[in-house]
Amino acid sequence: MTAQAPGPVEPTSSGAPAAGPEAGGANAFVRMTGTGDPERHITPGTGERPVAGRGKVVVRVEAAGVSYAEVQMLQHLHPFPPSFPFVPGYDLVGRITEVGPGVTDRQVGDRVAAMPRHGSWQRYVETPAKTLATVPEEQDAAVAVALITNGVTAWQMLHRVADVRPGDTVLVHGASGGVGTLLTQLAVHHGLRVIGTASPAKHDAVRALGAEPLDYRTPGLPAVVRELAPGGVRAVFDHVGGRGLDDSWAMLADGGTLVSYDSSVAGYRPGQWFRPHVPALRRTVRRWAARHLGLTRGRRMSMYYVKPGKDFNDDLAALHGLVADGVLRPEIAGRHPLDEAAVAVRALLHGSTVGKHVLLP
Repeated sequence: MTAQAPGPVEPTSSGAPAAGPEAGGANAFVRMTGTGDPERHITPGTGERPVAGRGKVVVRVEAAGVSYAEVQMLQHLHPFPPSFPFVPGYDLVGRITEVGPGVTDRQVGDRVAAMPRHGSWQRYVETPAKTLATVPEEQDAAVAVALITNGVTAWQMLHRVADVRPGDTVLVHGASGGVGTLLTQLAVHHGLRVIGTASPAKHDAVRALGAEPLDYRTPGLPAVVRELAPGGVRAVFDHVGGRGLDDSWAMLADGGTLVSYDSSVAGYRPGQWFRPHVPALRRTVRRWAARHLGLTRGRRMSMYYVKPGKDFNDDLAALHGLVADGVLRPEIAGRHPLDEAAVAVRALLHGSTVGKHVLLP
């Protein structure tokens, strides 16, 4: 796990400017101050620009992602939230403006991606140099930030977790979401038949991605999926978790894989931070025991969580290549100025958009 990015640096009592090529002056940011409505608890502010410490760099942010992690934190449903108040923002794309002591493999001007998990919703961010990945100069910033958490999650679940081959059928829950749109495109490119769940208003968008849409609220959904794929599907990618994991399990073919990445908080009351995650943990243990007793017909369940490292950087580079080749097209649901972060989070809460919301500081 990458080191967490600090929040905004408040002005010092002496008012002394920070050192560095672009040091000094104000740093715009957005804070989350508590749980509740985004309009009340997501607020803009200003402070002093951060200074690059040892092993770190300062990045001027071009684009920062908005994700369900922020929705979880706002509703007190995230298992490991920072203490309020804090600067949210799971991922970012930007350009290095200052290099700290001990950094030898990065320089001012480099265009980079980072996944600090929080701290991205500000104009300047201090972040560890060792966790950075390179971003192509020609790539649109909003597209590039959509590839960091969402894109690598989709790529790794498909290519590193699930055992799928061209010609297989898979089911993608939330096929219209930030991860789901990318996962669907990658699966189709891999030669897979994709069944994608989404609300009916988004079915045309899901078809445009190459998938066969189903309403996720359809009664008896496993039986409906079995009608489309009589032998079951080779993999199910489940972003909801909870009791719905039983339905996802029932859709699997013999030898299939259920991948739970459990990012949604739908159906849980604010404050029940442990509830969305306990069912996935319980079912993982249960499936593991059943598998070792020979009761699962070769089916397995895996819980996935994206993390930085060499595989992350390699997979992100592969995604950049697919975008450059025109194979992959990240769906950008909205481009928002930094001070409209609450608008972006509200859009996620409504669930009416397709793709990734992005802040442009």
